[in-house]
Amino acid sequence: MSEPLSNEALDQLFRTARTYNGYVDKPVSEAQLHAIWDLVKYGPTSANSLPARIVWVTSDEAKEKLAALALPANGDKIRQAPVTAIVGMDLEFYENLPELFPHADAKPWFNTNPELAHATAFRNSSLQGAYFILAARALGLDTGPMSGFSNEAVDAAFFADQPTVRSNFISTLGYGDPATIFDRSPRPGFDRFNRIV
Repeated sequence: MSEPLSNEALDQLFRTARTYNGYVDKPVSEAQLHAIWDLVKYGPTSANSLPARIVWVTSDEAKEKLAALALPANGDKIRQAPVTAIVGMDLEFYENLPELFPHADAKPWFNTNPELAHATAFRNSSLQGAYFILAARALGLDTGPMSGFSNEAVDAAFFADQPTVRSNFISTLGYGDPATIFDRSPRPGFDRFNRIV
């Protein structure tokens, strides 16, 4: 049985962690990207479906290409960040289920039901995107998740070689610059948004 994390760890993951709009001039290594994925892959997904497909945008050329497909303010964030992750979803994730979920013949659950497959890909890639944020924070990095870009254009530019993959959201990644964050927005207490039945 696991023990609760320390208050310092909980602060780093949740209470004092913030969404950053800019980063200090400090690089993020490829080894750190691998380390993030090596945590993300352990987060639970339906039938171990692991539908997320991540493109790590690091080169100036790729940053410029992605920035041009985003709203101007988001484009500036992408250009300045050491890395931007495009979190996509494979709509045919079920092709990997014989390997990833050998406990049952799960592929027919999805390949005969496109609506269920799409909902499963979207929900679980979103979960994996959240795991990405927490993994980055756990490893001492900061993130700036966002929408505000053309999904269709990003799909054409970055997933053309993977026609079953669609973009979900993007997130900058680096060492956050405290000067770029807003005052923390309200976080209501338990009673406002919760019920115990």
